[in-house]
This record gives sequence, structure tokens and C-alpha cells, in this order.
Amino acid sequence: MYDDVLVPTDGSAAAAAALAAATDLAAVRIHALSVVDDRAFLLLDDDLVEEVRAELEAESDRALDAARAFDPAVEPVRREGDPAEEIIAYADETGIDAIVLGVGDPGYEERLLGRVSERVIDSAAVPVLTVPASEEPEGLMDARR
Repeated sequence: MYDDVLVPTDGSAAAAAALAAATDLAAVRIHALSVVDDRAFLLLDDDLVEEVRAELEAESDRALDAARAFDPAVEPVRREGDPAEEIIAYADETGIDAIVLGVGDPGYEERLLGRVSERVIDSAAVPVLTVPASEEPEGLMDARR
């Protein structure tokens, strides 16, 4: 199977489903990657950037904590940047064997900026498995609270 599997996480039900699927791949290492989307700062006044950054970092920490609660062997990683670009860069830099992405219904922001999953699928040099949010395991939502 795969030794190193990357699971991008944002704390959503789709990300939780992807984490559960990744554990079924018999990976030696699962990397949970949370990306603080710096595109959120583009239209903000300078005095709001740090406040929003702190909120996004706290959200990222909650997503990574939930991943570790689900599987303590998960290697948590946080980066900042464009999510699709950071997912692909991390996979390339660390020798990831496969990426497992949770996909759900696109919100307003995804429709406006493009779906991260589509961009990763189009650009990744490794296999990408997509998992619908409806496959979330019981108990993982509770771990995120």
C-alpha cells in the first residue's frame, strides 16, 4: 500500500471522512495538513490582519487536534498560503505517496475561488483519493468539539 499519506484537514466533515479513509489504506504515516489560507488577508485592512490570522490559526489548531484525537499517530502540520498550492508543495517536499481529500458541497468561497480538491487533483504528482463527506465515521465529530 502507501507508506506516507497526506490528509489535508480543515476540521470539516469532509476532512474527517478523508482521515478515516486514510487510516484504512494501511499507511505507515498519515500527515494531517492544515493550511491557513492567506488569501483571506488580501482585502483586509492592515489592522485586522493579525486578528483574522489568530482566528484562522485557532481553527487550524482545532482541526489538527481533532485529527490527533482520531488517530494519535497522525503527524500534524500547519502551513500558510494558498491551500491547493501548499498541499501539492508539501506532498512533493516530503515524498508523500498518496493524498486523501475530503470533498463536500462547495460554499460561496469555493465557487468564487475554485475548489481546492479540483486544483489538487489536476496538479498532484501522486494518486489522489477523494472521499465524500457523507462517509464520516462516528465519533470524529465529537473529537473536534
